Amino acid sequence: MKSPQHKNKFLRGKPIERKPIPKNIFVTDLVENYFNAYNAARLKEACLLFTQKMLSANSTVGMSITGALTPAGLGGTCIVPLMKAGFVDWIVSTGANIYHDTHFSIGHEVHSGSPFVDDRILRKHGVIRIYDIVFDEELLYSTDKFFRELVKLPEFQKEMGTAELHFLLGKYVAERERILGIKNMSLLSAAYHYGVPIYTSSPGDSSLGMNVARAAFEGNGTRIDVLLDVNETAAIVLQAKRSGGNSGVFILGGGSPKNFILQTEPQIQEVFGIKEKGHDFFLQITDARPDTGGLSGATPSEAVSWGKVDPDKLPDTVVAYLDSTLALPIMTSYALAKCKPRPLKKLYHQRFELMENLKRASLKVKNK
Repeated sequence: MKSPQHKNKFLRGKPIERKPIPKNIFVTDLVENYFNAYNAARLKEACLLFTQKMLSANSTVGMSITGALTPAGLGGTCIVPLMKAGFVDWIVSTGANIYHDTHFSIGHEVHSGSPFVDDRILRKHGVIRIYDIVFDEELLYSTDKFFRELVKLPEFQKEMGTAELHFLLGKYVAERERILGIKNMSLLSAAYHYGVPIYTSSPGDSSLGMNVARAAFEGNGTRIDVLLDVNETAAIVLQAKRSGGNSGVFILGGGSPKNFILQTEPQIQEVFGIKEKGHDFFLQITDARPDTGGLSGATPSEAVSWGKVDPDKLPDTVVAYLDSTLALPIMTSYALAKCKPRPLKKLYHQRFELMENLKRASLKVKNK
């Protein structure tokens, strides 16, 4: 028979209560007192990791975004407020999230709908559906034209990384918001205002990239340097670690953006040969599973084997198997309630300096 002392080490967690939930409860109370088990408890752990460790003064936080989050309004409701508060310092997003978020900023509407409508009828009437979100197909043509006209401007006639492309586009999106009196910023205009670099790991895989491609086909000089993106993002992470701070990743979904934000550490260690240990904090919201090979970069422990996560920091990792549209609003509200805004790092404006730091670190390895 085991001693009571032996048992107690397994029974140190907070006792689960059955206290009735009050009406109009604050999100902070809901998370801390009622998310007690299963993925509710993982979401609580995610909230605590984000606010108590990842948002420390010396941490640099990268966010990856997949799934159709911005058509559901989560760009303006959640991601932009996190950027404004200094809680997200750099972003890797699908091009689709950037493209669809711009609809709102150039005067268009996206509507709630039904996932059970006959799509043949929608096609006949020129209505596009993203599950239970619907919009007029003319919205796409208008947004396409908006971006194609922008990339014809003189400042776009060069080769650039996606962070610069998005920053330049953000200047004009912000101006359109001003003219139209739209107060809620888009990802692009927020990136411009707050100096948050936004990268797209697969720039051709979206309507935004498709329109840049058409412009190039017609003789436009805009060219996207995806290799620059690989090195710039690695430079951001290297500086976060070499400056005595931490690097944390906040991953919404999976896909290419998840791998791209995590591959920064293998780029530093494996490719450049610079001594490093991996990201310090790993927080993911996902509804995928690892045993089918569909988790897009898999679990934090598996990421350790690639050098993506510091093995000594594995306890500072959380995966909550939830829909991002449920988790992100809760986490955003919780973080804004629990943490004071951080000074903006404005990493976009530090890109050249960060690249020089990466070059110096690489030369040291070569000269050994």
